Amino acid sequence: MTEVRLHHIRKSFDGLTALDDVDITIPSGELVALLGASGCGKTTILRIISGLTDPTEGQVLFDGNDISKTLVQDRNVGLVFQRYALFPHMTVAKNITFGLDVNNVDTADTERRLDHILQVVQLQDFRDRLPSQLSGGQMQRVAIARTLITHPSVLMMDEPLSNLDTKLRGEMRTFVKDIQRQFNITTIFVTHDQTEALEIADRIAIIFDGKIAQFDTPKNIYNRPVSVAVADFMGVDNIIPITVSNGTATTPFGDFKTPHLNQAQPHTDAYMIVRSEHIAINPPHTHDNIINGIVTSRAFAGAFVCYTVRCNDHIITVRIPSITGDDVTVGAEVRLHIPPDYMWVVPS
Repeated sequence: MTEVRLHHIRKSFDGLTALDDVDITIPSGELVALLGASGCGKTTILRIISGLTDPTEGQVLFDGNDISKTLVQDRNVGLVFQRYALFPHMTVAKNITFGLDVNNVDTADTERRLDHILQVVQLQDFRDRLPSQLSGGQMQRVAIARTLITHPSVLMMDEPLSNLDTKLRGEMRTFVKDIQRQFNITTIFVTHDQTEALEIADRIAIIFDGKIAQFDTPKNIYNRPVSVAVADFMGVDNIIPITVSNGTATTPFGDFKTPHLNQAQPHTDAYMIVRSEHIAINPPHTHDNIINGIVTSRAFAGAFVCYTVRCNDHIITVRIPSITGDDVTVGAEVRLHIPPDYMWVVPS
């Protein structure tokens, strides 16, 4: 296991800033997702950690040791790319052991490692097949096995599942997480998919324009964003302007109580973040934090029924589990309840 520290990393290309003071510590044995839109700097971070790209400023540290000047081949890192990059003329076994063969690992050790890794990635019966005889998921497993068989101290994966279909991506997320836990290897996983990051990561670093916007657990990223920008990126539907005063959030719908007002200074403008699935429609015996409105649309979305409700001049989005049988019609007058603990406040 290896702790990875990026210490005030900056990177410029031809005068353009790709990374701006990136400073995070990836704990030993954790899986950290780098999440952001294309071009935000995620892959540049991987390249700097691996040694393929030098930082303009800052240091890369493994277990506290500065390896910024260490050559790629001496860093003992493994890279899995979006494209599988398998040799088409080589069998699964030959593709997996390629790195060992290049480094002249003896035959007995190579065969022992190969047998073990084929069991781990569940490809024992495919060792003599060519890449053209494999599915996309099987090819990605070969690419992962080829990296793991070299026993890297840090595993880095650059959008490895983006070429797979939706169902297979779900299966591979579970596979990647299981592999990471089994090997207990520090893993850095690049993705632009919020759901993917939430499902597999121990921590998530959200990156905007080369800067770390938030580095936190998936639960906090989802429920406790530090800014409107992070909340919007993570799919929060309801971002409501408020004024904080005397322990109360004054909203366009009245005064609300929440224990999270310490996120904003008193007597200032701020925003209240409320996820659509945390709002109840017409709850019984509830009188606090109530918003009255009229349903303007209804859409069945499988697991949820999605409503939009006009409240004064604002639209509130609500998602109700479809299994509950809630079926409010368009045009109906409704009462919305927001539990105080699910009202998160961020500065304006």
